[in-house]
Amino acid sequence: MPAGAAAWSAKGDDATWASLAAATPATRQSLRWDYATSLIARGLAAEAIGVLDVMRADDPDLALVPAWMRARGVAAAMARHTSEALTMLGDDTLLGDSEACLWRMRTLADSYRAAEALGQLRCAMPALTGRTSAARRPFVIAAGSAALDLGRASPAMAWLNAVPDDDPAANLLRGKAYALLGQMQPARLRLDRVILSGDDVEQADARLATIENGVASHTLPVGEATRQLEMLLFTWRGDRIERRALELSVRLATATHDTGRMLASGATLFRYFDLGAASGPLVAQLQTQLAQALAPGSALSLVQAAGMFWDYRDIAPAGPVGNQLVENLVNRLQAAGLYGRAADLLDHRLDTQASDVERGPLTVRIASLQILAGTPDAAIRTLRGTDILAYPPDTLADRRRVEAAALQLLGKSAEALATVEDVPGGGALTAELYWRAHDWARLAAVGEQALPKSLPGAGRSALSEVGQAIVLRQAIALAMLGRESELAALRSRYGRAFETLPTGSAFATLTAQSGSIDPATLSNAMAALPAASPAGAFGDLLDQGSAAMSHPTKAG
Repeated sequence: MPAGAAAWSAKGDDATWASLAAATPATRQSLRWDYATSLIARGLAAEAIGVLDVMRADDPDLALVPAWMRARGVAAAMARHTSEALTMLGDDTLLGDSEACLWRMRTLADSYRAAEALGQLRCAMPALTGRTSAARRPFVIAAGSAALDLGRASPAMAWLNAVPDDDPAANLLRGKAYALLGQMQPARLRLDRVILSGDDVEQADARLATIENGVASHTLPVGEATRQLEMLLFTWRGDRIERRALELSVRLATATHDTGRMLASGATLFRYFDLGAASGPLVAQLQTQLAQALAPGSALSLVQAAGMFWDYRDIAPAGPVGNQLVENLVNRLQAAGLYGRAADLLDHRLDTQASDVERGPLTVRIASLQILAGTPDAAIRTLRGTDILAYPPDTLADRRRVEAAALQLLGKSAEALATVEDVPGGGALTAELYWRAHDWARLAAVGEQALPKSLPGAGRSALSEVGQAIVLRQAIALAMLGRESELAALRSRYGRAFETLPTGSAFATLTAQSGSIDPATLSNAMAALPAASPAGAFGDLLDQGSAAMSHPTKAG
């Protein structure tokens, strides 16, 4: 296979198309080959790939022919299809082929694999010297760039002597080489020329190199370097230029203890660039900074801390350190009444870090916070969306209690009652649901069993607030049903105990032999009920959830 200029010969389109139009089955592949090599010679990579693939479709065995593989690899290299190019050009049959070595060198250099690129030079030299000076340019630039990546300024300058002095790409590399040699003035002059005459990529690279040189030589103040970096990163995205700019931004932010900027730049590097072995140390540094910024006693406000964690939740520490970080934030949000934000943080932990053992209690807590935020429908989705594990009995009971509360708040009383039917201590929960549904008959039936022991002695301790609430609720239910005899029994049983209590007047009114109870009496009696719910946390959850739904603008 020929190398250098002889490897690819350009032909006019008109003659090529005329030949293809008159081709026979016996000559068609040969004419296609001439056309593909002509397209490569003219730098039309995508078109050459199309023709070569058509040839292979007609003759699959071409994929094993070195000449076809070389042409396909060169076209892929021209099109910047790096992986495909290296696969084709790296075939065993092409390892000693000068033309394949030359294109491998260029592709590896463009992929920042400098050492591997320079390792191809001995094999590539015949193909390089077989080209005209103009045709050598991109390969010489690639070799010079690879030498600079390895910090070899003098060999890079030697390579660049073959490129005209007014070439922007060569001047960009010359400016970097002068900087490596400590010659900052000629480096600045070369880079300034690139900023004036180069294309967009070369200008951005030259601006960044100027900033890097100023920082390295301590001639550019850190504040001004940071400002210039911000402008560059605002206008430039992608490729190695952004990566270098972000790496410099991380270094400057670390030196100035600017946590926000360090996290922003470092997180972008981690998310969008293949850092290889450098990824681990960077993430560890980011996690340390994040943990320090969110630690108790930090100067950040709650809103700033929650926002920072949410922005960088993908790099938050895992394990006990990460769990404690989330726990601190959740407690602060909950104390501030921002229940929805607290639930979101725990939900993220549930999705990313929680083990099977943690999932049950965590779902109970998330659903409870969602109820407190006034979104019982979200609590139902959380619980039913995680109903896939065999939870321990205690956890399963907790889940059912929270689900029943959410269902009750959504007006689904029958479903709520069915949910707590087999839950331990379900009698108190059932009574609470009957009370809220004003189902007096069923409340009276279950409430009888919950009544506290009678206190006949005059010197006995007063009823607790929970005990008072149970008795008063029972009295209200019996009064609404008009059960005078049962009210009399209730009065006889608890009358002495209520005499010295603030709720004594309400109890006496409810159990009086009036034969009926009017709305005003009922309203006053309900207002006199102790705040403590007989159902404990279940009742409190219902109260707070109902209040949050009534005032959605105040719900977190």
